[in-house]
Amino acid sequence: MFTEGQLYSPVTTQEDGTVRVHLADTHPGKDDPEYLDRRGTIAAAALAWDRAGGAPVPTIEYTESEHEVWRRVSAELRLLHEQHAHSEYVAGKERLGLPSDHVPQLHEVSERLVPLTGWTYVAAPGLVPLRDFYADLAARTFNSTQYLRHAAEPLYTPEPDIIHEVIGHANQLAVPRFAAIVEAAGQASLRCRTEEAMQFVADVFWFSIEFGVMYEGGDLRAYGAGILSSYGEMQEYGHMEIRDLDLADMGTLNYDITQYQPVLFAARSIDHLEDVVGDFFATVDDDVVARLRREATGRGLVAS
Repeated sequence: MFTEGQLYSPVTTQEDGTVRVHLADTHPGKDDPEYLDRRGTIAAAALAWDRAGGAPVPTIEYTESEHEVWRRVSAELRLLHEQHAHSEYVAGKERLGLPSDHVPQLHEVSERLVPLTGWTYVAAPGLVPLRDFYADLAARTFNSTQYLRHAAEPLYTPEPDIIHEVIGHANQLAVPRFAAIVEAAGQASLRCRTEEAMQFVADVFWFSIEFGVMYEGGDLRAYGAGILSSYGEMQEYGHMEIRDLDLADMGTLNYDITQYQPVLFAARSIDHLEDVVGDFFATVDDDVVARLRREATGRGLVAS
């Protein structure tokens, strides 16, 4: 089961007005006061942003160290994308043309995406409540963090950072067919009244848009943002257990988000992805989820 709160470090505002990000004990930056201050400053900008009032998305003045992390990771991921990414993702990446030499501002990402698929990016300090996040997807709006991973381990992050949100998702959202599935997932959340149904949608999203793989020309390629923004995941995904797309299984499988995903679900093609996952997001409601959960229980996928 996917619990989004496990992904992001908690953000709190102290009595003196300063913003603090609470990193896990295993986070590379936990004992780095400069990094902690920087994370607080970036989170504070998002918290202070008057989105409802139409203020521009916050601009972050990135440091040379942060630009260097972006350059290093962009170069490493580019080589792996050539080997492992689905051709549609590669084509979307080329059309979007994100800079590889510096961290882009979120407004720049939006300016490049809007002409392609109509999507825009907005700033988030960290965790966005699940229903709010998906409601924004329904409006072709993607909530993105603006911080970068710790420079000591540029090829690893225990939480989504701007590299994941932009290199992983924006390149994906530059592909009209992928972007339409993401939008449909957002619209699905508006039909799901129960938390059980909402969670089911989020779990199918996890095993498709985040960690989806697909066959292309006989080879297993990645299209999921969680794989394509991770140096480690791209090294490992081909060795995992690969299952056919199965909504009952995808919506009920227990998994650990802190580890490489041991089970992945493969589409035979983009048409197949649209037919199974796309149609699910386009039609799902509480009754559909209840039926799929009964099916999963009957097949022994979940305890009765």
